[in-house]
Amino acid sequence: MASFVLTDAHLTLNSVDLSDRVQSITINYGAEIQDKTSMGDASRDRIAGLKDWSIEITFKQDYAASKVDATLFSLVGAAEFAIAVRKSDTDATAATNPEYQGNCVLESYQPFGQTVGELAVAPITVQGAGDLTRATS
Repeated sequence: MASFVLTDAHLTLNSVDLSDRVQSITINYGAEIQDKTSMGDASRDRIAGLKDWSIEITFKQDYAASKVDATLFSLVGAAEFAIAVRKSDTDATAATNPEYQGNCVLESYQPFGQTVGELAVAPITVQGAGDLTRATS
């Protein structure tokens, strides 16, 4: 498997391409593990339950039209919206550049709040609202 350095991630959030404002991005994907151990069992017995996902993003803040603040402010507490992430913004979706897609919700957004001399950033976490899919074409 080829190693790579993440330098060109793609992010579309609510149909707005914010790739040029992303400083970091992490997709968290997992399943709730349920304990189905019965009396008399000598060891724990588990089964996978519902899947869950979230995406953590740190944006370089930008108050221009169609950028970070204009896009995120209205999404807090609003209906679910689409998100799409892949490792390369310049390469098409493919087996080597899968795109992760789903609908999500934004619970909170911090539009302002750094210390003097720091880069203005806006970290958010979106929570999955349905399945996370993986497209390869």
